[in-house]
Amino acid sequence: MSADYNIFVTEETIEGESDGPLADRTVAVKDNISTEGVRTTCGSEMLDDYVPPYDATVVEELKQAGATIVGKANMDEFGMGSTTETSAFGPTENPAAPGRVPGGSSGGSAAAVAAGEADLALGSDTGGSVRNPAAFCGVVGIKPTYGLVSRYGLVAYANSLEQIGPLAPTVAEAAELLDVISGPDENDATTRQEGAESDYASAATGDLDGTTIGVPTELVEGADEGVRERFEDALDDLRAQGATVEDVSLPSIEHAVEAYYVIAMSEASSNLARFDGVRFGTSGGFEGNWNEAFSRSREAFGEEVKRRILLGTYALSAGYHDKYYKQAQDARAWVKQDFDEAFESVDVLASPTMPVPPFEQGESLDDPLQMYLADANTVPVNLADLPAISVPAGEVDGGPVGIQFVGPAFGEDEIIRVGSAVEN
Repeated sequence: MSADYNIFVTEETIEGESDGPLADRTVAVKDNISTEGVRTTCGSEMLDDYVPPYDATVVEELKQAGATIVGKANMDEFGMGSTTETSAFGPTENPAAPGRVPGGSSGGSAAAVAAGEADLALGSDTGGSVRNPAAFCGVVGIKPTYGLVSRYGLVAYANSLEQIGPLAPTVAEAAELLDVISGPDENDATTRQEGAESDYASAATGDLDGTTIGVPTELVEGADEGVRERFEDALDDLRAQGATVEDVSLPSIEHAVEAYYVIAMSEASSNLARFDGVRFGTSGGFEGNWNEAFSRSREAFGEEVKRRILLGTYALSAGYHDKYYKQAQDARAWVKQDFDEAFESVDVLASPTMPVPPFEQGESLDDPLQMYLADANTVPVNLADLPAISVPAGEVDGGPVGIQFVGPAFGEDEIIRVGSAVEN
């Protein structure tokens, strides 16, 4: 079945230990997470034959928990894209909406869960790359607080924004997987103590007594009419279960997408410098000088990756650093401040995960800007280092719709509790 949807770049069984909380569970792992002895391509020709010599921390934790890894899931090249169409290994189909994209960049991971090819999956979320495909494929996806899950062994795209997160059919199962992968790691200095003794699975009670949900008007206004209707239906359900819903404002949000792309592309241009055919990547040969060899090696990058490296290099270049990168960092601080103020009066914030239903295949490739703007509801969360969950909230025009809940830093229990109420 997976061949029909092009879910896996590499199908390989990696056995876990015989007992543990995930014994008898199968997991698909996004192809930018290192697996010892099993090729890890990042969806790129550049790493077509790269086989890591070590496991990412999250992969070690999966094995210790008894999980069986069933393959490396397809993804947008180096995590750059929202549709899993920039993969060098071809696009992944959406099992929940044939003819539509599965979202991205963790589209293969979400599709694996939606198609029943794996019980659970791991993705990575830099600006929505777990929540977007979760919404488009009708599954649950969690983007943890920055520092809750180790990034050791995750091939870097934008270090200050990205987190590895779980995808699963239900909120409780996603929380179980988060329990396995969260906690400090001596190999990643950005990890924190918070997830060390976690029991997120027990938070999936759906109990909404005394819960106040804030709705940032800026994140609802731009959504498709059908998506808005599903979102309002979900809020009505939550009110009926005892929640209070009130509008809040996050004025900085209108600048979040541009700030995000300047920061992400700048970090990408720095991170992807190592793919020069000498340290990593396909060799450019030995003819001519070093610049020519590097340049030949970099022909292996796809169009979207080249676009982001060029824009990021420009934003960091002399004379433009203050004009673009510094301003983007100032906007990021403003976004964080707006979220902090909102959480003084509400427990969680709610919005549609994606403002539109899943795109038709091929639709956004001609217009990268449309793809960037589709991230409007997810990128602010990464800028503010906060946790968020996407939970299925029905369908519109034959495609799944997700509702997103954002919590305060290390407020995973809150978003899991409220998210599980949607399933009721």
